[in-house]
Amino acid sequence: MHLHDFWFLLIAVLWTGYFFLEGFDFGIGVLTRTLAKDRTERRVLINTIGPVWDGNEVWLITAAGATFAAFPDWYATLFSGFYLPLLAILVCLIVRGVAFEYRHKRPEERWQRNWEAAIFWCSLLPAFLWGVAFADIVRGVPIGPDKNFTGDVLDLISPYALLGGLFTLVLFTFHGAVFAALKTDGDIRHRARAHAGRYGIAALLLAAAFLIWTQAAYGNGRSLPAVVLALGALPLALLLNRARREGWAFALSGLAVVAAFATVFLALFPNVLPSTSDPAWSLTVTNAASGAYTLKIMTWIAGFATPVIIGYQAWTYWVFRKRISTRHIPAAH
Repeated sequence: MHLHDFWFLLIAVLWTGYFFLEGFDFGIGVLTRTLAKDRTERRVLINTIGPVWDGNEVWLITAAGATFAAFPDWYATLFSGFYLPLLAILVCLIVRGVAFEYRHKRPEERWQRNWEAAIFWCSLLPAFLWGVAFADIVRGVPIGPDKNFTGDVLDLISPYALLGGLFTLVLFTFHGAVFAALKTDGDIRHRARAHAGRYGIAALLLAAAFLIWTQAAYGNGRSLPAVVLALGALPLALLLNRARREGWAFALSGLAVVAAFATVFLALFPNVLPSTSDPAWSLTVTNAASGAYTLKIMTWIAGFATPVIIGYQAWTYWVFRKRISTRHIPAAH
């Protein structure tokens, strides 16, 4: 395997890991409005991700940084052509992080209500926009012979891209509902399981539409098993959620997220950003990669750092593995 192929694989793993972890973060944020009945239940939901949400976002920083270092032309064309949606995602992630930290700093109801609204909208919008962005990546965008994006923001809006956004939004919300059922206790746990059943059915229908479209229009023999795996994991997650096996249901909802994004990357390879202007102008793992020496140094660093980071994050989840409920929330002042 060439180093540029290895780094495409590693970047795909980093982005997929980010969506596996941040996916249920976004889902919990959406559920603060659709599942929680009152402020106490919203605090329960927020506390389920309180110790881990910022660690989950490290995967985004690592994935973007690895893309910049290993495939600078991909990074430059992607982040310039997708400037507005990526800026919107960045602003939402900043506001969302501030909302988690500042929401409880003052007791006034208006103060807390505004920050809770920020958590909801700044979870919903990125969950949708990430799907639009990755659908556009696999579909392709206008790129000129100089590797520059030649379109505008309207080129990023298509039925396929909008379907991708709806799919990731509902899939992440389902993933978050299963996580909420896994991490909570009492009445909110039962309602989270019921919500997961409804969101799961919608996610299965959208998955069938988006993944089959992806496979038919852009897929290949490599991506087909991932499509089958995603469409098989979702109904199993629904069945296990109904059977009150939240741990297995969460594992399978996560597997569906992983398989869905594996479909995108497997359908994309060996391109990293196809050109709809002329296929000869597409960015590939060879013409968009850094030099061999740069990739070699990065491989040594990644070989040391990646296991350490994964081990530390796994330990964090183990430490904060217990369920919480409304009885763990102190009375408001």
